[in-house]
Amino acid sequence: MEKVYREFHARDGRKVILRAPRMSDLDDLLEFINSLVDEGAEILIEKRTTREAEADWLGRLLADIEKGSVICVAGEIDGKVVANSEVRKGTGKRSHVGSLGIAIRDGYRDVGTGTEMMRVLVEEARRVGLKVLRLTVFDSNLRARHVYEKVGFREVGKVPKALRKGDEYVDEVSMTLEL
Repeated sequence: MEKVYREFHARDGRKVILRAPRMSDLDDLLEFINSLVDEGAEILIEKRTTREAEADWLGRLLADIEKGSVICVAGEIDGKVVANSEVRKGTGKRSHVGSLGIAIRDGYRDVGTGTEMMRVLVEEARRVGLKVLRLTVFDSNLRARHVYEKVGFREVGKVPKALRKGDEYVDEVSMTLEL
């Protein structure tokens, strides 16, 4: 049975379903990641991916979710996955720390989806016993930083010129939230 974390109406009136991903999301997720690459979004992936590579990634992700090493929340609007996020649990002496990542497709941002996804990830991380969440973000990604701060993340450091964006370098900001 599919796990649905939350349903709500975005600020623009569209219904959003925050749920666990499934293998049938493959084509949506492929279109999603490639749209972010095409846009030049502030993510680490620079090249479009193939359906085969995305299927491999999704298979590994679903296996990790099944093992309990990852919490993943997909955002669906109008029957299509337009956002994806995860918390990957640390191991060993970092088993109490989760590394968080989130991305939202252009045209679906600034309507509350990211904030709600972050809230679900924080709730689920607490539920499974994590004590700290961490993430990194391009220093230039002010929209994302605002969302992270809104849910309680605080900047804990920067790595100068850690990320390349075209011909320029951008600082990488580390942020954490103690649960």
